[in-house]
Amino acid sequence: MDVSTRHEAEHAIVAVTGEVDLYSSPKMREAVLAALSKKGKGVIVDLSGVSYMDSSGIATLVEALQAARRAECRLVLAGLTDRVREVFELARLQSVFELAPSVDAVLGSGAAGQ
Repeated sequence: MDVSTRHEAEHAIVAVTGEVDLYSSPKMREAVLAALSKKGKGVIVDLSGVSYMDSSGIATLVEALQAARRAECRLVLAGLTDRVREVFELARLQSVFELAPSVDAVLGSGAAGQ
């Protein structure tokens, strides 16, 4: 798994690629929580390059959502592949998270976030 962070339009964009599992989820956790600690309009987690995510990846994102709410920061998950979307649906979390089809859809929305 690879994780990179960039900033665009006052958003931190954390791009994740590869498989997110018990061994790699701490790397994603560190990047997302670091992005949340910076002030801005919000954090977008780009999951379009994720081919697999297990429950530890889901737990990491739930933790990030809790941290975002405490920080009054917007957290958006973008570009979920069908396989990853299925995991969210099985866990019934698709209505808990703000989901977007792509990073561009979030940046182009003009929404100010919280």
